[in-house]
Amino acid sequence: MKTKVIVLGAGLIGMPLATDLAKDGRFEVAVADKSWQQLERISTPSVGKKHLDLKETYELKKYLKQFDLVVNAVPGFMGFNTLKTVIETGKDCVDIAFYPENVFDLSGLAAEKGVRVISDMGVAPGMSNLLAGYAASKMDAVDKVDIFVGGLPVVRKLPWEYKAVFSPTDVIEEYTRPARVVENGKIITKPPLTDIELMEFDEVGTLEAFNSDGLRSLMFTLKAKNMREKTLRYPGYVEKIKFLAENGFFNTALMEIGGGTVSPLQMTSKLLFKQWKLEEGEEDLTVMKIVVEGNKAGKPVSYTFDLYDRYDKKTQTHSMARTTAYAASQAVRLMVSGLHTQKGIVVPEQLGSNEEIVNFMLSGLAAHNVNYKTTVGKS
Repeated sequence: MKTKVIVLGAGLIGMPLATDLAKDGRFEVAVADKSWQQLERISTPSVGKKHLDLKETYELKKYLKQFDLVVNAVPGFMGFNTLKTVIETGKDCVDIAFYPENVFDLSGLAAEKGVRVISDMGVAPGMSNLLAGYAASKMDAVDKVDIFVGGLPVVRKLPWEYKAVFSPTDVIEEYTRPARVVENGKIITKPPLTDIELMEFDEVGTLEAFNSDGLRSLMFTLKAKNMREKTLRYPGYVEKIKFLAENGFFNTALMEIGGGTVSPLQMTSKLLFKQWKLEEGEEDLTVMKIVVEGNKAGKPVSYTFDLYDRYDKKTQTHSMARTTAYAASQAVRLMVSGLHTQKGIVVPEQLGSNEEIVNFMLSGLAAHNVNYKTTVGKS
């Protein structure tokens, strides 16, 4: 009997995720979204489509009852409340909605309902956490965790040299939210877009890295002296974003313009939507480097994980969608494999301490030509 899976959200992540699961004979898959336009873009005949306002809690709960497992792929601003609704319905869930709330605030509810939730299971956060957790599990003490990650267009077009699979509002959130890092064992806050450094990558060349608030649960679940997560962009990008930020373009306070009211952030997002939108057929790439350093039996040891991925011309799937969606779809397979049975809220780094689960995730991604290179050496 097939496992019935519902994907909440038909965006650029939800679509390839649903399509991938539908190709697997173990699943019966449907997608729910408020947008008819987004639903109509799903061309796989075996994927069911449901027009539904996912913010309508009563209707969502009623609809979820027929499914065995849920994938939460809604935009970040509604992700936490959607996950809460899923848990209240008593359904297991793979969660990839990037929201600012603390997922562990739902731990009591998940335990009460007896459900399994794997949260933040994308590429970063997601595989970055899982691999950091795996490396840490091989050490007696962790000195440093560095995560560098970015999604970029292959063809660089001025002025931004940037395109996104996410909405401009969600991207701007990364540039305005203070960045939390760990220094000398303590969590501290730094302004976003700071501590810029240039890094070299064989496949891409020079990129600039800057502070972003991407550590999320790692700050609380992994003991390390120092941890940071930085976003990667083509050089010169931060200067342009800082200009917008310092001149009020990201302000949220409403202003009266032409008899109506609008916030600078709303206006900026509207203007940038077309400029930043990654169009169908437009090639992108994803680059990530994770470095974990520490010691084992008194000797220094390090683990480095490298990911370089590009747009798939054959399936016409963007790289950021591939690396995120296929991590989540593999987590769905993990849920039904019998390898992961723990009830409650689990984050990827906790899965990383189980080498069998790590190999399961990596082999599943490799089958989709998403390959992580692992290097083990002395720090």
